[in-house]
Amino acid sequence: MTASSDSFATPGFDLHRPAPRAARKPKRLVAHGHQREDPYYWLNRRQDPAVLAHLQAENAYAEAALQPLAALRQTLYEEMLARIEEDDLSVPVRLGAWMYYSRTESGKAYAIHARKRIDPQAPETWQDSPEELLLDENIEAAGKPFYEVGDFEVSQSGRFLAWAEDTRGNRQYRLKIRDLFSGKTLRLRKTPERCRITSLVWANDDQTLFYTVEDAQTQRSFQLWRHQLGDAEDVLLRTEHDERFSLSLMRTRSNGFLVLSAGSHTTNELRLLPADQPRARWQLFARRRAGIEYEIDHHGERLLVRVNDTGPNFRLVETALDNWQRAAWRELLPHDEEVVIEGVDLWQRWQVLSLRVRGQQRLRVTPLRADGSAAGESHDIGFDEPACSVELEDLPEWDSAILRYEYESLSTPDSVFDYEPLTRRSTLRKQSKVLGGFDASHYRSARIEARAADSTAIPVSIVWRRDTALDGSAPLWLEGYGAYGIATDPWFSSTRLSLLDRGWVFALAHVRGGGELGQRWHDGGRLANKANSFSDFIACAEALADAGYSARGRILASGGSAGGLLLGAVLNQRPELFGAAILEVPFVDVVTTMLDPDLPLTVGEYEEWGNPQRRRDYQRMLAYSPYDQIRAQAYPPMLVEAGLHDSQVMYWEPAKYVARLREHKTDQHPLLFITSLEAGHAGASGRYEQLRERARQLAFAIAALAG
Repeated sequence: MTASSDSFATPGFDLHRPAPRAARKPKRLVAHGHQREDPYYWLNRRQDPAVLAHLQAENAYAEAALQPLAALRQTLYEEMLARIEEDDLSVPVRLGAWMYYSRTESGKAYAIHARKRIDPQAPETWQDSPEELLLDENIEAAGKPFYEVGDFEVSQSGRFLAWAEDTRGNRQYRLKIRDLFSGKTLRLRKTPERCRITSLVWANDDQTLFYTVEDAQTQRSFQLWRHQLGDAEDVLLRTEHDERFSLSLMRTRSNGFLVLSAGSHTTNELRLLPADQPRARWQLFARRRAGIEYEIDHHGERLLVRVNDTGPNFRLVETALDNWQRAAWRELLPHDEEVVIEGVDLWQRWQVLSLRVRGQQRLRVTPLRADGSAAGESHDIGFDEPACSVELEDLPEWDSAILRYEYESLSTPDSVFDYEPLTRRSTLRKQSKVLGGFDASHYRSARIEARAADSTAIPVSIVWRRDTALDGSAPLWLEGYGAYGIATDPWFSSTRLSLLDRGWVFALAHVRGGGELGQRWHDGGRLANKANSFSDFIACAEALADAGYSARGRILASGGSAGGLLLGAVLNQRPELFGAAILEVPFVDVVTTMLDPDLPLTVGEYEEWGNPQRRRDYQRMLAYSPYDQIRAQAYPPMLVEAGLHDSQVMYWEPAKYVARLREHKTDQHPLLFITSLEAGHAGASGRYEQLRERARQLAFAIAALAG
């Protein structure tokens, strides 16, 4: 139940000390005959002691301003920690002769990965087997300021584990291999390619590991390498020269093929290698064609292809293993204007389509015969809540008798279900425990539509406590992203309860540019249509106020990375609409960054934002670039966060943005800028430090909208 108001009394900010002021060192930037002056361009010199001193001064100023909130931050941290089951265990997954799982232990910040052997004579007794430790991230992280595991792959026999680890927060992952039978980590010479791993996959021979690596400068995944156990040198197999395209590896669940994808934001092509022939030639399935995307799965003597060659929502075709020509493709499911085929997964006995029908997720199951043909009618797995998130789990066993999916909503914790297609029965295997008396019935969720400037209906997902008055008095946290065709489906957050239990409302704006309604939704908020993302977010805020969920000036806007771009543009346009804002690693210096092809990931981003080397794109991007469009006006209280080792949004973008805001804004509201000096794009590593960062955000929000 809601705690007493005395428990939630909120002090303000301490803004008595002067805010840091970055030195102005004007630099003239010229493009297409247009001149800009950037006084804070110098902040991109990472090695300059003056830059680090400025970031440290901003950190000290922010912590001093937040000092009156110290008790609240600690209270929030303890609340959030108390909801978490610190000793936790994942739902085990069978692969070969073992059951695999991960667990966490009280007081330890990272996961422990382990397995237990299955007795073939009594498989149900596997839990009685001794535990075999695969990887204890706590041991690997000891003495390191940051630790994160990237790709994690066990070989087919179960003997070898290959993983990639980042110890700086810059998403540069080093290859590690362990012999699980002996427990020894293999000695691998430290070579440049082995320190920039982006994906891993084993061949069936248990000796050959394929991996992709990123370019040291642009951080684009651009090369395919082969490692043979015991060899000192690895073999470079392929280099992708088109800077719009990145490489990644996967294996079909049938264990028939390894798949190499070369993909941009709008186009891709795949190459296949028989998994039992690691020295064979990778074969091109279908050459890249602008705007055409496809994916492949394998079953017996056929390949299943999801492709958007006849429409943006994709269709489903099949082709024989011995004839991949387009003319031989046979259509199984045509393109549908109302249904988006987001993915297709094959098991020996099941085909599962991940669909979106008017934005709502569905899983469609079809039983299969041995030859891969349909053995009966298809059916959908039903879900009750209108705003939810559903994800099919990647059970690796080809002959699995069950399917598994994860389900959550704004008011339902993450839940893992086993589904029996023959009986059409779902069995809850695990629901993330929320300690401290959580009761889902205390909360209400809804999905409404805001009307955009061009009359497009924009979905908004909302959650609140049932005893919160919806009369416009509640503060509201409004989050948005809207880029790359990524769908931001409703998710459960136990940390969010600390807001909801204080009378807040939380809402998620599904603006154009995301993927909630398919490719057309993405296209409606990118390139020349990017301005739609901003007006959609504004429309969502106004609709929520008009419906009584909050009021203008009582809404906190939140977004990270490309969502930070969304917020930066919106705050320049309608700052009075919002009572506060939190921008996490925001992409705000759009034009200057996109004009520099040597920066990480820039060229590949042209398909999302445009290429400012072209005059028309330059003018359009300049018109909304948050850094360039800051002007003399009042802005709401703001918390801006960055990571010094961020390789996706460089720390200097938010640093410059805050410096220019300090120069131009006409209000006395708090503007706090915090740079994590030991992390990158995703913030701190380790669950306890992540909770402390979250407590800081929530304390800022509560203080900014107090009253």
